[in-house]
Amino acid sequence: MGNAHEQQHEQHQGQHQHQGHEHHEHDQGHAHHHTTAGGKVTWAVAAQATLHCLTGCAIGEVLGMVIGTALGWGNAPTMVLAIALAFFFGYALTLRGVRAAGLDFRTAIRVALAADTLSIAVMEVIDNGVILLWPGAMDAMLSDALFWTALAIAFAIAFVVTTPVNKWMIGRGKGHAVVHQFHH
Repeated sequence: MGNAHEQQHEQHQGQHQHQGHEHHEHDQGHAHHHTTAGGKVTWAVAAQATLHCLTGCAIGEVLGMVIGTALGWGNAPTMVLAIALAFFFGYALTLRGVRAAGLDFRTAIRVALAADTLSIAVMEVIDNGVILLWPGAMDAMLSDALFWTALAIAFAIAFVVTTPVNKWMIGRGKGHAVVHQFHH
């Protein structure tokens, strides 16, 4: 983070020439590259991309459920709002990062759509599927422990299922691989 980290990073760069698919990780474990020397995507990088996706999904879904509940909406319109907001916040987190890297808004939107659409879609299908199948979860109120327990477990299952999807996409230069090229 500080000057010592920057000097260490510069020394590391000076010691290794970056050719082909040879990459490294730095910045206190934050992976800026997606593959190792053999071209394989690490599970840590895939998990980090999935956690990024999960963060946006969680913000959007909880906000959607709070709004739907406050407005007295039924389950279906509340779920639609929660899913729409999950996509919105998932994309917004990516937009924030790539805009900070200097991309114009139009290009940043294209990058966010390319990076996050499949990941968010898989996450939403899985976590909402778990909620739909969990007995009583759809009727639980925000003040019920069942609601928060089911949601937490649904997110955990979605994370486990979506991580291999992200690993596969990053390994093919898609998904969050598109985002990471702008973080250098």
